[in-house]
Amino acid sequence: MRPRLPTSVEDVVDVELLLGPTADPEAPPDLLVEVPHGADERHHYDALRQRLRGDLPDELHLFFNLNTDLGTWAYGRATAQAVIAAAHERSVLILRSLIPRTFVDSNRRADYQGGRLDEGALTPGIPSYVRDDHDRALLLELHRRYLETAREAFALVCGSGGLALVPHSYGPRSLGIDAIDDDIVAKLRWACAPERHDSWPLRPEVDLLTRDGEGRLFAPAGLEARLLTDFAAAGFETKANDTYDLHPSTLAHEWSTTYPGRVLCLEVRRDSLVERWTPLDAMRAVEAKCDR
Repeated sequence: MRPRLPTSVEDVVDVELLLGPTADPEAPPDLLVEVPHGADERHHYDALRQRLRGDLPDELHLFFNLNTDLGTWAYGRATAQAVIAAAHERSVLILRSLIPRTFVDSNRRADYQGGRLDEGALTPGIPSYVRDDHDRALLLELHRRYLETAREAFALVCGSGGLALVPHSYGPRSLGIDAIDDDIVAKLRWACAPERHDSWPLRPEVDLLTRDGEGRLFAPAGLEARLLTDFAAAGFETKANDTYDLHPSTLAHEWSTTYPGRVLCLEVRRDSLVERWTPLDAMRAVEAKCDR
């Protein structure tokens, strides 16, 4: 009998199981697609914002528009469907976080304070502009419940010998912003001004997060080289650990080190997933681009 599957939690995580036509319904899933930044639609932002009591920066939704991992759930699920189409005996478990990273990050340790973004540090678990005690307690509880579900899913799939994909997307350019704080919207307006936006360094279309800062490989053996070749052959500029690597503050690092050789994490540039990159405006992923 199959071990108990994780279940969806309202406003925290959607859990979906895809079964191939000949998959064994009692076996653990072959693949986990864990999307920690899956809350990429405006209604996700609005729903949680309405539950928060404290003052927050004006027009914070503009930060959501720019910083959310748009398209990750769409291309992660498209990958799951492609896996099953190629091998009908396989099954895929999909986790989609419903918690906007604008408020708390489902791919960070909740107590991670962040650092200077313009020196390569990552965004914090809970941004400093969230100060209200009620709000922080709520966000910590949502984070705890997501982490509990994700940990259960990784144990079920990777602990049984399966693989996991952790899909992300990132903005086309490394904006010269030092920190996420009360002035984040003003900083973004400055960085994204038409006369300045295209001066920032352009990131690769695909960046594989396969190693930690010491260069130790945690992705499945041989996959880094194969994907560098195959993505390039498909027309994508592809690098490995170029913009980011598996940073210890991330839960992707925890999953990768807990299950070495079982987890692949990657970034896809968002302008490869949308019709047109308009950084402070709401955008939607294009199905055909995600399928590609």
